[in-house]
Amino acid sequence: MTNLKPVDVAIIGGGWTGLAMAKELVSRTSLNVLALERGVPRGLADYAMDMDELDYNIRLRMMQNIAEETVTHRHSVRDTAVPVRQYGSFHPGTGVGGAGEHWTGICFRFMPDIFTLRTHMTEKHGAALPADLAVRDWGVTYEQLEPYYWYTEQMMGVSGKAGNLRGKLIDGGNIFESPRSNEYPTPPLKHSYASHLFEEATRKLGYHPYPTPAANLSENYTNPDGVTRPGCAYCGFCSRFGCMIGAKSQPTNTLLPVLRKHKSFQLRTGSWVRRIVHESGRATGVQFTDAAGEEFFQPAETVILASFTLNNVRLLRLSKIGTPYDPAAGTGSLGRNLTHQVQNAWRIFLNKPLNAFMGAGALGQRISDYDGGNGLTGEDGLFRLGMLNCSSGGELPIASFGALPQGATKANWGAEWKAASLQWADRVSSLGLVAEHLPYRHNYMDLDPTYTDKFGDPLLRFTLDWTEHEHKQREFAYDLSAKIAPAMGVKLDSARPSRARYNVIQYQSTHIQGGAAMGPSPENSVVNPYLQHWDVPNLWVVGASSFPQSGSGNPTLTSMAVTYHAADAMIDKYLKNPGRLL
Repeated sequence: MTNLKPVDVAIIGGGWTGLAMAKELVSRTSLNVLALERGVPRGLADYAMDMDELDYNIRLRMMQNIAEETVTHRHSVRDTAVPVRQYGSFHPGTGVGGAGEHWTGICFRFMPDIFTLRTHMTEKHGAALPADLAVRDWGVTYEQLEPYYWYTEQMMGVSGKAGNLRGKLIDGGNIFESPRSNEYPTPPLKHSYASHLFEEATRKLGYHPYPTPAANLSENYTNPDGVTRPGCAYCGFCSRFGCMIGAKSQPTNTLLPVLRKHKSFQLRTGSWVRRIVHESGRATGVQFTDAAGEEFFQPAETVILASFTLNNVRLLRLSKIGTPYDPAAGTGSLGRNLTHQVQNAWRIFLNKPLNAFMGAGALGQRISDYDGGNGLTGEDGLFRLGMLNCSSGGELPIASFGALPQGATKANWGAEWKAASLQWADRVSSLGLVAEHLPYRHNYMDLDPTYTDKFGDPLLRFTLDWTEHEHKQREFAYDLSAKIAPAMGVKLDSARPSRARYNVIQYQSTHIQGGAAMGPSPENSVVNPYLQHWDVPNLWVVGASSFPQSGSGNPTLTSMAVTYHAADAMIDKYLKNPGRLL
């Protein structure tokens, strides 16, 4: 193993949170910072020259190589876990920018009560709550994070319409959102025909539609760092693609241009970190293997773990940092509070073409009248819900072909099927649920005792299944969709949501949270509210792995808000007096 020259800060991961921490450190201190990314370098030029649907959308070019590392899954501790051999329920990214390159751009703040959810739900529902519910308070409040949400929105140039501006409710925005100190940096994206129908229908029914907040720019924008990007062209190549013109906010077109100006920053790609090395309660550096198979030790005064949720938790387990969670005894914190996201979509069929090939990842309209606990009593066992949306992300020709209403044809291939598919092409949209996934004691992550990755290291094991609450969420949303569809003048797919168990083949979103949850006490959390590890004070674990539970909205904006909150604590407090901040 080759020992390298020491650095002040070694960051594991070159995605949103890793590069955000790097940018704050090199901009505000004299520290030398090294970011280690195991994937390849990439940027605007790579996306502009090659936007092939088969390669990116079907074969998932931008995702981690599942032949080199995957996860195993089981529904309960009574089952035997087996490896996931093809991506289905989530798509972890790799390469510079990580999942922040291939995301849709949907940019929600979490509801204020998410951050004090244990206190809130106990006060509201008391003994009616399920015995195995594992919701926690974060140790930080929405009010503390609000400036960091705004800081992130300015950096990205988020497009949207405020519905709660310093407590004043504004029609046309999301009046159920958390109070905002400022209007969005850029106006909402354009309407699509489908989202226009949804807006009109839901408003007539007494709901409160609003445009989805988007990191897809609605107009040309220069952020506070001086980075200029163009407005969206509505090409539809967002989700699972990097943006070919830079209109979608990504780490490579917002943070990396700033970092490249600093000689104190270095990005090393092809570097697969396999252990965080530590001694006597202090991290001393990281061990990694490069693309040629050579092993290195990178000494560092401070280590920041900033990879995808799965990799953060796995690397802490492999490095033997923290106390692993034991679901039987209820002890330990590392690996607990695993949450995904509760989603479902029901197709709607229209009597005219939509030009649905035009779109943007976050283009659409939503209602949040039942977000969080809005409009719910809990008496029927339904405590939390989320948002219903009609999105126009851009229908790609391969993936969208063959969407048919029930009874259109009995054939599922051949000439008759093709004719029906052509008849209904460009006349299909959907109504979709995006809801909170509450944490339970039986959903967690640990290391698999049998299966290993290409280096022989144990894979991460998921123990995860749906509960009655998630089934109730989907059924409530379907009944709501059944009211909205006729008001839109469209035909709703008649298939009610399945009560099947959690399925690793069906896509659920790439929003995986928890495993290294934050909290005010080391007894039930892995990191403190500043994302500093309780046991190793010069180790910081940033990103969605720190979430004690998920919100209904996409986690990216909150991941960035807690990361910037952590950066301030590190720079303004820790570096001046290294040690435990709490």
